[in-house]
Amino acid sequence: MKNRIVELRKEKKMNQDELAQLIGVTQQAISKYETGIREPDNATLLKLSEIFNCTTDYILGNSLKRNAVSIPVLGRIIAGIPLEAIDNIIDYEEIPLAMAKTEEFFGLKIKGNSMEPRIRENDVVIVKKQSDVESGGIAVVLINGYEATLRKVTKQENGILLTAFNSEVYQPKFYTNEEIIKLPIEILGRVVELRGKF
Repeated sequence: MKNRIVELRKEKKMNQDELAQLIGVTQQAISKYETGIREPDNATLLKLSEIFNCTTDYILGNSLKRNAVSIPVLGRIIAGIPLEAIDNIIDYEEIPLAMAKTEEFFGLKIKGNSMEPRIRENDVVIVKKQSDVESGGIAVVLINGYEATLRKVTKQENGILLTAFNSEVYQPKFYTNEEIIKLPIEILGRVVELRGKF
Protein backbone atom coordinates (compact mmCIF):
# COMPACT_ATOMS: atom_id res chain seq x y z
CA MET A 1 0.00 0.00 0.00
CA LYS A 2 2.76 2.47 0.91
CA ASN A 3 4.23 2.37 -2.59
CA ARG A 4 0.81 2.88 -4.17
CA ILE A 5 0.11 6.12 -2.28
CA VAL A 6 3.56 7.47 -3.11
CA GLU A 7 3.15 6.47 -6.75
CA LEU A 8 -0.32 8.01 -7.04
CA ARG A 9 0.68 11.22 -5.23
CA LYS A 10 3.70 11.71 -7.48
CA GLU A 11 1.57 11.15 -10.59
CA LYS A 12 -0.60 14.05 -9.42
CA LYS A 13 2.56 16.10 -8.77
CA MET A 14 1.54 16.67 -5.14
CA ASN A 15 3.67 16.88 -2.05
CA GLN A 16 2.58 15.31 1.24
CA ASP A 17 1.27 18.64 2.61
CA GLU A 18 -0.99 19.20 -0.41
CA LEU A 19 -2.44 15.71 -0.19
CA ALA A 20 -2.93 16.03 3.57
CA GLN A 21 -4.93 19.25 3.11
CA LEU A 22 -7.15 17.66 0.45
CA ILE A 23 -8.17 14.75 2.66
CA GLY A 24 -8.16 16.54 6.01
CA VAL A 25 -5.27 14.83 7.78
CA THR A 26 -1.81 15.93 8.85
CA GLN A 27 1.34 15.70 6.76
CA GLN A 28 2.65 13.28 9.40
CA ALA A 29 -0.33 10.99 8.76
CA ILE A 30 0.47 10.91 5.02
CA SER A 31 4.08 10.12 5.86
CA LYS A 32 2.94 7.22 8.06
CA TYR A 33 0.66 5.89 5.30
CA GLU A 34 3.49 6.02 2.80
CA THR A 35 6.01 4.29 5.06
CA GLY A 36 3.51 1.62 6.12
CA ILE A 37 3.56 2.60 9.80
CA ARG A 38 -0.17 3.30 9.74
CA GLU A 39 -3.13 2.47 7.48
CA PRO A 40 -5.77 5.03 6.51
CA ASP A 41 -9.26 4.46 7.90
CA ASN A 42 -12.19 3.75 5.57
CA ALA A 43 -13.27 7.38 5.24
CA THR A 44 -9.72 8.43 4.32
CA LEU A 45 -9.40 5.56 1.85
CA LEU A 46 -12.57 6.71 0.10
CA LYS A 47 -11.23 10.26 -0.15
CA LEU A 48 -7.94 8.97 -1.55
CA SER A 49 -9.76 6.84 -4.12
CA GLU A 50 -11.75 9.89 -5.30
CA ILE A 51 -8.65 12.10 -5.55
CA PHE A 52 -6.65 9.46 -7.43
CA ASN A 53 -9.62 8.10 -9.42
CA CYS A 54 -8.92 4.52 -8.48
CA THR A 55 -10.35 1.86 -6.20
CA THR A 56 -9.62 1.45 -2.51
CA ASP A 57 -8.51 -2.11 -3.40
CA TYR A 58 -5.82 -0.66 -5.64
CA ILE A 59 -4.59 1.71 -2.92
CA LEU A 60 -4.43 -1.18 -0.44
CA GLY A 61 -2.52 -3.35 -2.91
CA ASN A 62 -5.36 -5.88 -3.23
CA SER A 63 -5.81 -5.24 -6.94
CA LEU A 64 -3.33 -4.97 -9.79
CA LYS A 65 -5.68 -2.83 -11.86
CA ARG A 66 -6.31 0.75 -10.88
CA ASN A 67 -9.89 0.88 -12.11
CA ALA A 68 -10.98 -2.62 -11.12
CA VAL A 69 -12.71 -3.94 -8.02
CA SER A 70 -12.31 -7.42 -6.57
CA ILE A 71 -15.53 -9.34 -5.98
CA PRO A 72 -15.83 -12.69 -4.17
CA VAL A 73 -16.28 -15.94 -6.07
CA LEU A 74 -18.51 -18.29 -4.11
CA GLY A 75 -18.47 -22.06 -4.26
CA ARG A 76 -22.07 -22.38 -3.17
CA ILE A 77 -25.03 -20.36 -1.97
CA ILE A 78 -27.51 -21.65 0.58
CA ALA A 79 -30.89 -20.23 1.54
CA GLY A 80 -31.17 -17.98 4.55
CA ILE A 81 -27.55 -16.82 4.45
CA PRO A 82 -27.13 -13.27 3.13
CA LEU A 83 -24.56 -13.15 0.32
CA GLU A 84 -22.40 -10.76 2.32
CA ALA A 85 -22.28 -13.29 5.19
CA ILE A 86 -21.24 -16.28 3.12
CA ASP A 87 -17.83 -17.47 4.21
CA ASN A 88 -17.09 -20.02 1.49
CA ILE A 89 -15.27 -17.53 -0.71
CA ILE A 90 -13.00 -19.62 -2.92
CA ASP A 91 -11.47 -16.93 -5.11
CA TYR A 92 -11.78 -13.35 -6.32
CA GLU A 93 -12.42 -11.88 -9.76
CA GLU A 94 -11.98 -8.29 -10.83
CA ILE A 95 -14.67 -6.21 -12.51
CA PRO A 96 -14.38 -2.64 -13.83
CA LEU A 97 -14.85 0.13 -11.27
CA ALA A 98 -17.55 1.74 -13.44
CA MET A 99 -19.51 -1.52 -13.41
CA ALA A 100 -19.07 -2.02 -9.66
CA LYS A 101 -20.50 1.45 -8.97
CA THR A 102 -23.81 0.57 -10.64
CA GLU A 103 -24.93 -2.47 -8.62
CA GLU A 104 -23.72 -5.30 -6.36
CA PHE A 105 -21.98 -8.24 -8.04
CA PHE A 106 -20.57 -11.62 -7.03
CA GLY A 107 -18.95 -14.55 -8.79
CA LEU A 108 -20.13 -18.16 -8.73
CA LYS A 109 -18.00 -21.17 -9.64
CA ILE A 110 -19.92 -23.66 -11.74
CA LYS A 111 -20.34 -27.26 -10.61
CA GLY A 112 -21.62 -30.00 -12.89
CA ASN A 113 -22.47 -30.13 -16.58
CA SER A 114 -26.07 -28.89 -16.70
CA MET A 115 -25.15 -25.75 -18.66
CA GLU A 116 -22.77 -27.36 -21.17
CA PRO A 117 -21.61 -26.81 -23.82
CA ARG A 118 -21.66 -23.03 -23.25
CA ILE A 119 -20.86 -22.97 -19.53
CA ARG A 120 -18.62 -25.72 -18.21
CA GLU A 121 -17.67 -27.04 -14.79
CA ASN A 122 -15.18 -24.77 -12.97
CA ASP A 123 -16.07 -21.75 -15.15
CA VAL A 124 -16.95 -18.62 -13.21
CA VAL A 125 -20.01 -16.50 -13.93
CA ILE A 126 -20.25 -12.87 -12.85
CA VAL A 127 -23.67 -12.25 -11.36
CA LYS A 128 -25.54 -8.99 -10.79
CA LYS A 129 -27.42 -9.37 -7.51
CA GLN A 130 -31.15 -8.94 -8.12
CA SER A 131 -34.36 -10.67 -7.08
CA ASP A 132 -35.93 -10.85 -10.52
CA VAL A 133 -34.82 -11.45 -14.09
CA GLU A 134 -36.36 -10.81 -17.47
CA SER A 135 -37.82 -13.78 -19.34
CA GLY A 136 -35.06 -15.53 -21.30
CA GLY A 137 -32.32 -14.39 -18.91
CA ILE A 138 -29.77 -16.67 -17.30
CA ALA A 139 -30.11 -16.53 -13.53
CA VAL A 140 -28.75 -17.97 -10.32
CA VAL A 141 -31.80 -19.67 -8.84
CA LEU A 142 -32.30 -21.14 -5.38
CA ILE A 143 -34.73 -24.07 -5.36
CA ASN A 144 -36.13 -25.55 -2.14
CA GLY A 145 -33.67 -23.50 -0.12
CA TYR A 146 -30.75 -25.67 -1.19
CA GLU A 147 -27.67 -24.72 -3.14
CA ALA A 148 -28.08 -22.34 -6.02
CA THR A 149 -28.22 -23.53 -9.60
CA LEU A 150 -27.83 -21.78 -12.95
CA ARG A 151 -30.78 -21.85 -15.34
CA LYS A 152 -32.43 -19.99 -18.20
CA VAL A 153 -35.65 -18.49 -16.84
CA THR A 154 -38.74 -18.34 -19.04
CA LYS A 155 -41.69 -16.57 -17.47
CA GLN A 156 -45.21 -17.72 -18.19
CA GLU A 157 -48.55 -16.48 -16.93
CA ASN A 158 -49.02 -19.43 -14.57
CA GLY A 159 -45.37 -19.91 -13.49
CA ILE A 160 -41.78 -20.16 -14.68
CA LEU A 161 -39.84 -22.67 -16.74
CA LEU A 162 -36.23 -23.32 -15.71
CA THR A 163 -34.09 -24.74 -18.50
CA ALA A 164 -30.56 -26.11 -18.54
CA PHE A 165 -28.49 -25.75 -21.72
CA ASN A 166 -27.72 -29.48 -21.52
CA SER A 167 -31.39 -30.34 -22.02
CA GLU A 168 -30.72 -33.90 -23.22
CA VAL A 169 -29.59 -34.81 -19.71
CA TYR A 170 -31.44 -32.19 -17.64
CA GLN A 171 -35.09 -31.82 -18.58
CA PRO A 172 -36.71 -28.37 -18.30
CA LYS A 173 -38.65 -27.97 -15.07
CA PHE A 174 -41.83 -25.94 -14.76
CA TYR A 175 -42.92 -24.41 -11.45
CA THR A 176 -46.37 -22.96 -10.90
CA ASN A 177 -46.90 -19.60 -9.22
CA GLU A 178 -48.02 -21.50 -6.10
CA GLU A 179 -44.85 -23.65 -6.08
CA ILE A 180 -42.68 -20.55 -6.50
CA ILE A 181 -44.04 -19.27 -3.18
CA LYS A 182 -44.34 -22.63 -1.38
CA LEU A 183 -41.00 -24.28 -2.19
CA PRO A 184 -39.78 -21.46 -2.61
CA ILE A 185 -38.07 -20.60 -5.89
CA GLU A 186 -35.83 -17.58 -5.40
CA ILE A 187 -33.83 -15.65 -7.98
CA LEU A 188 -30.55 -14.39 -6.53
CA GLY A 189 -29.11 -12.64 -9.56
CA ARG A 190 -28.68 -12.35 -13.30
CA VAL A 191 -25.60 -13.67 -15.07
CA VAL A 192 -23.87 -10.80 -16.87
CA GLU A 193 -20.55 -12.39 -17.83
CA LEU A 194 -18.93 -15.79 -18.28
CA ARG A 195 -15.26 -16.33 -17.48
CA GLY A 196 -14.14 -19.67 -18.82
CA LYS A 197 -11.38 -21.55 -17.03
CA PHE A 198 -8.93 -24.05 -18.47
